[in-house]
Amino acid sequence: MLPRKKWDFGVPRAELDRDAGCIEVASQLELRLPTAFLLKNRGCRTARQAEAYLTKKEEYIHDPFEMKDMDKATKRILEAVERKEKICIYGDYDVDGVTAVTVMCTYLRGMNADVSYYIPSRSGDGYGVSERAVRNLAEDGVTLIITVDTGITARAEVEAGRGCGVDFIITDHHTCLEQLPDAEAVINPHRPDCPYPFKELAGVGVAFKLICAIEIATRRDSDIWQCILDLSGRYCDLVALGTIADVMPVTDENRLIVSYGLYLINNTSSVGLSELIEAAKSESKSQIKRRITASYIGFTIAPRLNAAGRIKDASAAVELLMTQDRDKAVRLANELCEINRERQNEENRIAEEADEKIANNPELLKDSVLVLDDDNWHGGIIGIVASRLTEKYSKPTILISFEGSENGETGKGSGRSIKGVNLVNSLAACSDILEKFGGHELAAGLTVRRENLDELRRRLNENVRITEEQIESQSSVSAECELRGDDLDVKLVDEIYELEPFGTGNPTPVFVSRSAYVDDVCEVGDGKHTRISLSLDGRKITAMGFRKKIQDLDIYPGDNVDVMYTLDINEFQNHRNVQMVVKDIRITDEEWEAESAERRIYDLMEAGSQGSDPGFSASVPLRSDFAAVYKTLMQEVGSGNTSQSVRSLKYLLAKKGISAPYAKVKYAVEILKDLKLLEMRRDSVDPDRGEFVIPPVSGKTDLEKSAIYSRILAEYLP
Repeated sequence: MLPRKKWDFGVPRAELDRDAGCIEVASQLELRLPTAFLLKNRGCRTARQAEAYLTKKEEYIHDPFEMKDMDKATKRILEAVERKEKICIYGDYDVDGVTAVTVMCTYLRGMNADVSYYIPSRSGDGYGVSERAVRNLAEDGVTLIITVDTGITARAEVEAGRGCGVDFIITDHHTCLEQLPDAEAVINPHRPDCPYPFKELAGVGVAFKLICAIEIATRRDSDIWQCILDLSGRYCDLVALGTIADVMPVTDENRLIVSYGLYLINNTSSVGLSELIEAAKSESKSQIKRRITASYIGFTIAPRLNAAGRIKDASAAVELLMTQDRDKAVRLANELCEINRERQNEENRIAEEADEKIANNPELLKDSVLVLDDDNWHGGIIGIVASRLTEKYSKPTILISFEGSENGETGKGSGRSIKGVNLVNSLAACSDILEKFGGHELAAGLTVRRENLDELRRRLNENVRITEEQIESQSSVSAECELRGDDLDVKLVDEIYELEPFGTGNPTPVFVSRSAYVDDVCEVGDGKHTRISLSLDGRKITAMGFRKKIQDLDIYPGDNVDVMYTLDINEFQNHRNVQMVVKDIRITDEEWEAESAERRIYDLMEAGSQGSDPGFSASVPLRSDFAAVYKTLMQEVGSGNTSQSVRSLKYLLAKKGISAPYAKVKYAVEILKDLKLLEMRRDSVDPDRGEFVIPPVSGKTDLEKSAIYSRILAEYLP
């Protein structure tokens, strides 16, 4: 039996009705009471503060020259432009890197600079700046390399470049090591000696600051803020795109960048971006007009741009964002969608294989850091899967692929961590056995030789200790406040939209509602998503479980549930309806306790407890029960629904008019498995769920040949 996730229900709805401050703000600004509470949670306790927050009056863009080495970088770039030197923009292969490359290249080409770009291959070059690539660029006549979203750990590569006559300007936002590269300029707000007041720019944000500085330097008679405003109108859509995709905090100047950028994207003049949005819409077969939000960028647009660098060549994404040719944009947008589908299939395959490795070796779950490797995992996909496993198992996860390496001896890895475990620092403690590493506190890349893999695993698990509190925190879900059925209207959602842009530092508001009745549950989107029809306080409302399959939710018609959700508006045929977007959903505490009591009967029977509890005898399956369970599983497996839980089987039996307690269904499955009438691969996390296979059988089966059945018959039906 899986433990319940820890839920923080937030502030009860009745408490909002007694909050005088929220009532006052709501009255003065003509807002719904929950909206006033959300503003209070964001530090706005007066109507003036709330209005300033909604209108973004207190955020402003900082002077780029406050950043360390910005003057040096600007001077060297202008010299290179004037001398017609060959400049190369060296970027990373994710969306942050791709947008940064696009911004720098487009801007410098507008100055008639001789500029090209280079984005490394994940499989060929790996993470960061490659010495081989630097030497090749030098042979092509490049004399200045400007890195974007990479390079902060490239000390050896910069030194190699100097030997080839290549200067470096490093622009990055990743964690700095103790010694910086000896470049012409190193621009990174995380430098210990950098006075820049805002440290959380994305890589593309740092690149944007650099072109702002160049613009200011070349337009000496113009006001610096006018220069920044002009460039914002030309590039803020790309800067917002990279900032959202890299999950940077939407605070301080990032809030302005993302807000203005989303406005530009919703009214985009970018041929490539507009065609990618159209291609994504066509792929989803949706005729619904969507407002482009940070969430839509993060879940729909960014993955398609990311897929190019993960599966093939990130230059396809750069070319799409740069092109003004409509036909080329259509071709590239469709190509990226196709690559993304390939990425999704590969991601699912790797995730299944990783889960199987854990299921076959459950001792791995005792490790504080999961380190899994394989010779046939795609190096561009393992980071996404590592993120999925980190979420699933609530612990840092590193996946390493030896695919395509010379002699199969060098593996490229990608890791994701949890709050409180700095992954880069953990890898730094293993630097002597790593070929290369870098990244953020919560995400990192590395290269390791096969011979050092066991030692890496040992050291990480020796140095990292995960507490129960961290695990609980990782798997917990929180709401800001409770809502009633009569709160859920279009006006409230429109007001919530005014709090955008959402992201780290300004999270999308999450709400909770209790004791909703499940009227219906159905799969949509070829089974990838789930639609749940609910009744809440007499109001009918739809809850959408995006990227949540029915078997993952384990919720069925007739259940009473509590729901954690965000709010959205579904616009279709000029109708606007409120819908919940499910973060988590579970049966109410009352139903949980009733089901827990049923499970305790099974636990007692397994422990050999004796006594006259009628639950014991009622839990021994009879031949008719075996037949019902077996026939139900045959029907479901035959329909492709191979993943079933005890709870789903109980629901399916109830639909046939068969009411069976937990222990009876559980024993029926275990005994059928014992008799080889079915096969089940148990889920690595949920012992009540498994993937079922029904092997061919012939003739009748003597149920009492099962040792399990013989035991419970003797003990509980003497």
